[in-house]
Amino acid sequence: MIIKKPLSLLSFAVLLTACTSNEIGNGKDVNPGSVYFDYRIWGDEEGGDMTVKLQYRFAGPNGTTLVLEEPGKVELDGVEIGVDSSKMNGAYYEVIKPVKDFTGHHTIVLTAMDKKEYKEEFSFQPIVLKTKVPPVISRTDLVFELSGIAPKDYIRVMMTDTASFSEGIMRLDTVINGRITITKKELEALTNGPIQFELYKEDEKRIKNGTKQGGKISISYGIKREFELTD
Repeated sequence: MIIKKPLSLLSFAVLLTACTSNEIGNGKDVNPGSVYFDYRIWGDEEGGDMTVKLQYRFAGPNGTTLVLEEPGKVELDGVEIGVDSSKMNGAYYEVIKPVKDFTGHHTIVLTAMDKKEYKEEFSFQPIVLKTKVPPVISRTDLVFELSGIAPKDYIRVMMTDTASFSEGIMRLDTVINGRITITKKELEALTNGPIQFELYKEDEKRIKNGTKQGGKISISYGIKREFELTD
């Protein structure tokens, strides 16, 4: 699918923030069964880190953010996470870890105010672009090989140029046996010159062990390359 240039990640973040509450409430003032779990995990090859951001909201995904008080707490892999807050985000629990140390299996455990435990398990495997991207690429079918994904998986593919009037490429691509292809026809949406090439592996699921309010856990990891496109 070829469309006009998408919103930047910053613009998307602003829109997302506008839809959710950044107010801060106290976990002891709400029924533990009314807490919504909002787990977001993201990172990229360039930065080399993964951020784990956990939020608990009152009565749904857009509700007031909550601060946990004893006996309430949240742990990642057995280590308790302290609370932080900001005007934009409200209350949140955050950990930043190097990608190389984060690969593998993880467990998040929330202890609610009623001492009930909610355990959520997930695994992370960074995608790796095995194909070396040369500094200059001509207009022909491009094939890229990836590792760190399932035999049949999905990758978000983005290519953008520096021309404000041109179209870009953005699509959710089915990856079969670790390969994705950008056709010569698709490259017509891009002008000659510097190209930013981005791949994102995204996964969002419902929380398996939550309250009646439920929740979600999303994991995103991206890699970027730059090259010059020529005829």
